[in-house]
Amino acid sequence: MKEKIIQLLNEADDYISGEEISKQLGVSRTAIWKVINRLKEEGYEIESVTRKGYRLLSSPDILNSEELHYNLNTEIIGNKIINFDKLDSTNQQAKKLALEGSKSGTVVIAEEQTAGKGRRGKMWVSPPGTGIWMSIILRPSIMPENASMLTLVAGLAVCKAVREITSLEAAIKWPNDIVVNGKKICGLLTEMNSEIDFINFVVVGIGINVNIEKFPAELDNIATSLMIEGNQSYQRKRLVKRTLEIFEDYYKKYLETEDLTKMIKEYNEHCINIGRKVTVTGRKQGITGNVKCVTNKGELIVTNQQGEDIVVTSGEVSVRGIYGYV
Repeated sequence: MKEKIIQLLNEADDYISGEEISKQLGVSRTAIWKVINRLKEEGYEIESVTRKGYRLLSSPDILNSEELHYNLNTEIIGNKIINFDKLDSTNQQAKKLALEGSKSGTVVIAEEQTAGKGRRGKMWVSPPGTGIWMSIILRPSIMPENASMLTLVAGLAVCKAVREITSLEAAIKWPNDIVVNGKKICGLLTEMNSEIDFINFVVVGIGINVNIEKFPAELDNIATSLMIEGNQSYQRKRLVKRTLEIFEDYYKKYLETEDLTKMIKEYNEHCINIGRKVTVTGRKQGITGNVKCVTNKGELIVTNQQGEDIVVTSGEVSVRGIYGYV
């Protein structure tokens, strides 16, 4: 009922009476009054006028399922959104729910993570009410060896959504970061549960630094937020919804070919590694060279100092530029 009342308040041009809400939802006016009061406690600014009814003046920037479902234009992604005030890790919770049978497209989102996970076991800083910490459960009918490309699909979606909502020049640092002005604003972590030739589920974790004002000294040269770079705060729910909508579009295209064929041109256009000198670590022998492109299979092509093209896969390496973060 709470979601329906929020929807009616959002869609009303002016006041909407308790009687009208009661008629549409088939509940008592007392029940409606209780929900309205609960919404006010959560930060919704609702004006109540005798003989006129209720009018929504403003909504808080909270990431609850009611707000995120409202006007969400997707078929699969976000069909169910489960929100938490605090979690150790949205990826951990999503994996637990996936094992219990949660359907493909389920989104787990939290206001705060106490043990957010980054790539290679690194900690992800996730302070309350300032960022987007969410994970998407997927059950794609694809070969397990192709699942790692979902990180790149999600990265492209986040990059495009950030550009649309903030007008900041976001770029992709292959394979799992989004950067603005050379600093990281988003990390992605994809985890899979599979058999030899069958995927049980994939969890795509997305962490976006939105309205963080300051970072610890050890992260200051590496990490940034949309607020810092844009010099303003941004409505997180708009960015969540747009990210989910764009991700669904790319995800459907990905499932048609099980690779990046239908989005690789756009991916390469936004990939900050292209044309840059990088060092590749994590192999028996490190590589230094210039990045040529990202392939349809999500591999990085690096031309080494001998002029040879080396194929680098995301699962085996860490890529860093010679100077600075990217």
